[in-house]
Amino acid sequence: MRYPNQDKRLSWSKSDIEQKFGFHGGRFTAVNTSLCAVLALATTVAFYVALYVAPGGWFTDMFTKRGMTPYCMVFLAGWSLFILFIKASKVRLQRKALKILIVPREHDFVLSPNTVDQVLRNMNDAVEQPKFFFLFNRIQGTLSNLKNIGMISDVGDILRSYNDQDVESVETSYSLLNGFLWSIPVLGFIGTVEGLSQAIGSFGSVLAEGGDMSALTTSLQAVTGGLATAFETTLIALVLALILQLLATAMKKSEEELLIACSEYCSSSIVSKLRTEKL
Repeated sequence: MRYPNQDKRLSWSKSDIEQKFGFHGGRFTAVNTSLCAVLALATTVAFYVALYVAPGGWFTDMFTKRGMTPYCMVFLAGWSLFILFIKASKVRLQRKALKILIVPREHDFVLSPNTVDQVLRNMNDAVEQPKFFFLFNRIQGTLSNLKNIGMISDVGDILRSYNDQDVESVETSYSLLNGFLWSIPVLGFIGTVEGLSQAIGSFGSVLAEGGDMSALTTSLQAVTGGLATAFETTLIALVLALILQLLATAMKKSEEELLIACSEYCSSSIVSKLRTEKL
């Protein structure tokens, strides 16, 4: 299979979403955290500008009058969402590799040290920078080993080793996101403690005021404001954490299915051809 028209080649550098923004793209489905941080900051600023421009209300007050914790939570939530968005784009790009056949379909074709070069040429004709794709990185490394060592019996073990490395790579790519999913509820609890502390302090002032009703009314407003901070920051944190956790779980499932599909591709197109070789 040849691709004489270079524009038809699957190109990581031209298709990766981070490359299009002018940032260094993470390998496989890893994400450039700097790009996500910049996008999250811009989105957070736009969100709060919209809130300040819009008529005031319970929703606006919940994000703008409850201390600094809502600002931090919105920023981290935006950062997390952009990580998931870019990951989704990268997974779609990785799945395109599964549609490319680089091993000849002929029933009598045998993959051996003598025919490895043909398959590698087909891959290089169809794909630019194959090392950035889960599937072709596995195939390239395995076939190079087969060509240099010539041990067909080791191919299955090498493919499994690459699969284990890819699983670890996917797990590692979620480290920052997992940290954010932990941090957002903690920020909510910090806001709760801050609000309760404010309410308790204000309630002490209420008791000290004695019987002056106007002073008591003013002090009670501070108490209710502290309670609002306590409960609403927790509400924001829990809602954001729930949404992000569900999205992260769905994305991780998608990546796991991608790795399974890569293993199935290698089994049907690589290992099955090896089994027909007679030594």
